Amino acid sequence: MRGITKQFPGVKALDDVTFTVKKGEIHALCGENGAGKSTLMKVLSGLYPAGTYEGDIVINGEIKRFSGIKDAELAGIAIIYQELALAKDLSIAENLFLGKEIARFGIINWEKVFKESERWLHEVGLTDVSPETRTGTLGIGKQQQIEIAKALSKNATFLILDEPTAALTEQEVDILLSILREFKARGVTCIYISHKLKEVFSIADSVTVLRDGKTIGTYDIRDITEEKVISLMVGRELKELFPRIEAKPGKVVLRATDYTVIHPDLDRKVIDSISFEVREGEILGIAGLMGAGRTELVMSLFGSYPGAVTGRIEMDGQPVRITSTEQAIKHGIALVSEDRKKYGLVLGMDVKTNITLSSLKEISAGGVINPNQEIHFGNEYIRSLRIKANSVETIVGTLSGGNQQKVVIGKWLMTKPKLLILDEPTRGIDVGAKYEIYMIMNELIQQGVAIIMVSSELPELLGVSHRIMVISEGRHMGEFEAKQASQEVIMTAATGGRAG
Repeated sequence: MRGITKQFPGVKALDDVTFTVKKGEIHALCGENGAGKSTLMKVLSGLYPAGTYEGDIVINGEIKRFSGIKDAELAGIAIIYQELALAKDLSIAENLFLGKEIARFGIINWEKVFKESERWLHEVGLTDVSPETRTGTLGIGKQQQIEIAKALSKNATFLILDEPTAALTEQEVDILLSILREFKARGVTCIYISHKLKEVFSIADSVTVLRDGKTIGTYDIRDITEEKVISLMVGRELKELFPRIEAKPGKVVLRATDYTVIHPDLDRKVIDSISFEVREGEILGIAGLMGAGRTELVMSLFGSYPGAVTGRIEMDGQPVRITSTEQAIKHGIALVSEDRKKYGLVLGMDVKTNITLSSLKEISAGGVINPNQEIHFGNEYIRSLRIKANSVETIVGTLSGGNQQKVVIGKWLMTKPKLLILDEPTRGIDVGAKYEIYMIMNELIQQGVAIIMVSSELPELLGVSHRIMVISEGRHMGEFEAKQASQEVIMTAATGGRAG
């Protein structure tokens, strides 16, 4: 890609970018959110057609001008986007062959469709799922694997993966990386976009860094370190990836005793008699593999899980019963969901509206919103959380992932929570934005807020939390002081072994 420049109204997303990939290599593309990675790949994959950008795409020495995604696919390019693009009410097989149905005289050959689907599901390690399964019944990890199978089924010779492992467990990540190594051995070229530098350094041959829409440099992976990549991405040195401060725990904010949650459809326990507590001024990390019950636990504490709940919950030493989000907010609980776009934000609304959405009583009188108050609080949280937005009227959907996450946090901080629950708070955001969110968490515990953090990244849990509770299949498997624990100890407990 030579001299690629792409402009949106008021923004130059790509500025004379040059990007070269060799045949048969795995080439990582790194940069903060907003650096231009996804925009560059949308140009390459035909989503932004020729004529909407300046510069040239050159493949095997020949200039290509794609008028759309189909043209790029005919050239052997397939892209897996960060956002899942599956039809949830269709079966896996229907999703895999949507738009390229195996048919004769307009009649689909279902026997062939299912046979081919099984082959591609096996390619991505989904051997325990039937092609007839409705896609929407599967977890986000398996849906992501189906996206990968869908892309691979197009017989691509050039594969682009945009944050493909954001929702995968470590085991699923290992499967994906081994698949990519197999494809590399067959001569398939791959561009791998990820904020997870551990993955980048384990899989990539080369790495290109973008910053502010410009090419910073391309390096052989053997000639560069993770620390150097981070400094190139953010334009400054991050002294510590995980700037944890010492906890000064105060009184118990929330205590759960024999807490059990029943799945509403399967009539089984997703949380089985768990007991724990979290105090003012500390971060309690919750570890566990996908399906362990972490999200069900925090959603039920927030009153937003549809299943039956038994056991005892105390807030500030007093028993409480929480059956709705309104009650949770009233008791001082706030939840930043793992899916910020679905549950945390109204993407078509502006920053100030999103921030004040859960605190309308604060900015209204007689049921009428005071626009000056709305602007005041919007500006206050933009400043205190260092949200990069042109104004309080910037549409949230146009912000980077990290800044969207800060808006969600601002919305809940405005409710003045005693307990802030963060479910995968840094998923899909870059290292610079992660660092800023950790700093916000540190500021909050210094103010006496209690924090529960769910994370699938063990280095993050160990680096940010003060204590870590591990759950496996809904059961309490151990609790550890983060400074004394290790990834091996946490993983042993998460896989069902008693490590402590």
